[in-house]
Amino acid sequence: MVVPEVIEDREPPRSRGNNWWRYVLGVIALIWSLFPVIFLLSAALNKTGSLSTSELLPKSFSFDNFDTLFNDPSRPFSTWYKNSLFVAGGGALATVFIGACAAYAFSRLRFRGRRPGLLALLLLQLFPGLLAVVALYLTFSHIGDVLPGLGLNTTMGLLLAYLGGAMGSNIWLLKGYFDTIPRQLDEAALVDGASHARIFFTMTLRLVLPILVTVFMLAFVGLFGEFMLASIFLVDSDQQTLAVGLYGMSQGNEANRLFGQFAAGALLGSVPTVLLYLAFQKQLISGATTGSVK
Repeated sequence: MVVPEVIEDREPPRSRGNNWWRYVLGVIALIWSLFPVIFLLSAALNKTGSLSTSELLPKSFSFDNFDTLFNDPSRPFSTWYKNSLFVAGGGALATVFIGACAAYAFSRLRFRGRRPGLLALLLLQLFPGLLAVVALYLTFSHIGDVLPGLGLNTTMGLLLAYLGGAMGSNIWLLKGYFDTIPRQLDEAALVDGASHARIFFTMTLRLVLPILVTVFMLAFVGLFGEFMLASIFLVDSDQQTLAVGLYGMSQGNEANRLFGQFAAGALLGSVPTVLLYLAFQKQLISGATTGSVK
């Protein structure tokens, strides 16, 4: 018996010659994104160190701008860097903890007002943070009269102001990931006598590590480069963050002369964010996609 040959209709493979426009667009996007970085790098390594003499490819290179940046007593760049790391790191950690606790409650517990609370958090995100600037300024001005360490012109006061908006959209992102964890794990732990706090700290947090890294990264990047609130809260040079300090270098009559130092500081300011993205790239992609799909 002869078995007839089955002929499958297969789509002919696409020729690579038809996809040339994709490579062109990719190269254009790469050049477009790398151009500011290359310009800042060349300005930071330029000997003259001024805006008027900056070139895309300077003829000579020098680290004088970096040396002057760290040794200028009138502009404490190291202090600005430490303040930014403290505010961004501490704020990101606190944001993750507060958001994880709230998301666990909304995901696992059933209580009156649960759904209206979630909708209220979503509704609050529709109002811009600029509306609360005056109220925050007056509030922390009065707090400083009682507790000077938490008032205006302090990094701790700025950190507390940031934590006031630590929930928001992060709750929805965290809750979506928490919902992917089987509830049977919690029920089995409850049968064994574990409390909700024990389940949360010893079991759930380990299972949702990717989304915790994602929220930490988003919070860290947002706080590290935040300028509006920091410029209002911080006045003294020793209390300023990196964004406020560098902005001051780009203003005034000396902006042209200090452009090389400004470029060097901007490059150094991007190092923590780049290192975090490279270290937690897998967790970042996994956390963002799983939480959003759910």
